[in-house]
Amino acid sequence: MVLKAAFIFVAPDADPVKHRSVITTPEVILTTVGVANYQMAEKIAKSLVDEGVGAIELCGGFGIEGTAAVKKAVAGKAVVGVVRFDPHPGLEFRSGDDLFSRTG
Repeated sequence: MVLKAAFIFVAPDADPVKHRSVITTPEVILTTVGVANYQMAEKIAKSLVDEGVGAIELCGGFGIEGTAAVKKAVAGKAVVGVVRFDPHPGLEFRSGDDLFSRTG
């Protein structure tokens, strides 16, 4: 059985249409997608689930709030994991929660 998985990264100027790739191996089909904020991540996560993705990993730019938002968005239809940096060295040692959330 082939695992359909995804990695979502967050970066201020990321465009999920332009910044998307798919890597296929005999065991895993991995889609990577860049998003500019948490709201976009929620939308993309839902669409990935609709495409059959069952495992989503979030980059370390997602803080606790962003991770929770994506997990809620997929409503148990995929497992959600996260690389953990909080604060993140690639975001000037700030949390994604401060940069990309609805209130940030």
